[in-house]
Order: sequence, then structure tokens, then C-alpha cells
Amino acid sequence: MAKIIIPTPLRKFTDQNRSFITTEDTLSGAIQQLIEEYPDVKSNLLDDDGNVRSFIKVYIGDDEVDPNENGSVELAKDTEVSIVPAIAGGC
Repeated sequence: MAKIIIPTPLRKFTDQNRSFITTEDTLSGAIQQLIEEYPDVKSNLLDDDGNVRSFIKVYIGDDEVDPNENGSVELAKDTEVSIVPAIAGGC
């Protein structure tokens, strides 16, 4: 089963869980399963069209993927998916 790493800003919507184990074998299915388990994540992760927000990067292992490109990005059983929101600030 693949594992989604939950970033700190989203943990308040996932009962402070740091990760989520998904039984889905595609990235879009895994994201949907995460949202079904934790509905409050949806508005912070997806835009009004149901796409992952533009300021959020998604990585499978060390490789950045575009989760909106197509819904069939496959996940192996030992895949680690990282959700990385953009961080702004500084001078």
C-alpha cells in the first residue's frame, strides 16, 4: 500500500496524522481516498475545479509529478507520495 506524507499545515485537518496509507493504485484515487477520510482537507488541497491547487507540489519518491496532468499516475505498494505546499515569506 502506498503512503501519503501529510505536510504540517494540513495535519490539523487529519487529526494530526503525519501520513495516510492508501489502498488505491493511482495518484488521483489516493488523493480522493484521503479526502474521503478527511473531508476538511479538500478545500485546502483542491481548487474549485477539483484539481490540486497550483501552489502545491506532489512528489512520488524524489520525482515531482503533475497530479492534474492525468489521473492515471500509478502507485506501487511501497510508493511514498509527498504533498508539499509552497512556503512564502522573507525579505
